[in-house]
Amino acid sequence: VYRWEFEKDGEELVLDVDGPLILGDDRLVIEAALDGAGIAFLLENMANAAVEEGRLRWILADWCAPFPGVYLYYPSRRQMRPALRAFIEFFKHAG
Repeated sequence: VYRWEFEKDGEELVLDVDGPLILGDDRLVIEAALDGAGIAFLLENMANAAVEEGRLRWILADWCAPFPGVYLYYPSRRQMRPALRAFIEFFKHAG
């Protein structure tokens, strides 16, 4: 259902993960890991608090490639709605 992609020293490893628990919300993934359901595959910033508190720990850290960032695609219209313009400006300056 979901592919976990790992990389170490130029070697790539892809695992097809098939299990009884599939979650689409990172908060639920963390809660499931804390409850002992299994391994959580998350962006580092999502798990930092639980790791710093000692509730979770990193595994396979040397197999995790750096995350290149997030891309935002939007139409290049002059008449852009103010809410979308504010959202775009926020993320331009947040990174």
